[in-house]
Amino acid sequence: MNECYYDKRMDFFYNKTKTDTADEWTGPQLIVVLCFGTFFCLFIFISNSLVIAAVVKNKKFHFPFYYLLANLAAADFFAGIAYVFLMFNTGPVSKTLTVNRWFLRQGLLDTSLTASLVNLLVIAVERHMSIMRMKIHSNLTKKRVTFLIISIWAIAIFMGAVPTLGWNCLCDITVCSSLAPIYSRSYLVFWSVLNLVVFFIMVVVYIRIYMYVQRKTNVLSSHTSGSISRRRTPVKLMKTVMTVLGAFVVCWTPGLVVLLLDGLNCTYCGIQNVKRWFLLLALLNSVMNPIIYSYKDDEMWGTMKRMICCFSEDKSQDRRSSRIPSTVLCRSTDTSGHYIEDGIIQGTICGKGDLGDKGNS
Repeated sequence: MNECYYDKRMDFFYNKTKTDTADEWTGPQLIVVLCFGTFFCLFIFISNSLVIAAVVKNKKFHFPFYYLLANLAAADFFAGIAYVFLMFNTGPVSKTLTVNRWFLRQGLLDTSLTASLVNLLVIAVERHMSIMRMKIHSNLTKKRVTFLIISIWAIAIFMGAVPTLGWNCLCDITVCSSLAPIYSRSYLVFWSVLNLVVFFIMVVVYIRIYMYVQRKTNVLSSHTSGSISRRRTPVKLMKTVMTVLGAFVVCWTPGLVVLLLDGLNCTYCGIQNVKRWFLLLALLNSVMNPIIYSYKDDEMWGTMKRMICCFSEDKSQDRRSSRIPSTVLCRSTDTSGHYIEDGIIQGTICGKGDLGDKGNS
């Protein structure tokens, strides 16, 4: 019967698997890494919070697709939390961790990846339901979307906890991974292959849907009198989704391939030399997504810009309130339930109203 090592600290497993824990990451180098990591994590928190707030605030986004997009932003926000925890529990500190704390560190990363991956799958289903009926949005009810979002996180948490639940090498250190010293190599093979297969399936599905949309749009454009912007809307949404998916695949595939090679016990692949760079690439995915949303979706960018504008306007009004009464109220803070459809009008009210008032006077 194999002996189990639940009470050992991580230095025991790192030494057994000869894993590099980056003891040289000290002094100025460590400070630079922490500074860059802190900047990226702050950007992840702020930008993804803006995306979620934009979906909640703008009634034009109150559809299943955007609810799922907001949930993807929530997954990126969670990834930022996982990276913050990783920053302060990596390098030389790794050897001092308990088994449970190391499981928590890796489980947070695995949960964030699974949440993003499953969310993209659900978005693919939502897009398929909509596009095949040539609609901009599907007929999913809010209850069903809520159930889907809860299911996404339940699956993500379960997958992140699988090694903790027993698929590890604590009782058989001969099968331990070198990158993840208490993960079984068989689990790494399963994890990486599963994710890479899902990547491939999603890419094929989105390409098929996109080709279908392009073909149908070209056919309908010559037979319908609808507005050009309305006919282009499904294509614009698909371009946004495919850009997000493309960034996700590019950022995560190298890391998953490295895990697969480690699971296959490739001792000559030099995976220790590239693991940190591929982890940084995965971090950049959570940075890129909010930029993609704002760049590819004009309405999303306009809403986020108005929120930032109105927040700055509110702060400046608070500073002037004791001396000069404010004559311009930002309409985005109005709680009366009225919604201004025209983004141009809203942009004029928020931040440009002062100029208008001065011109009229």
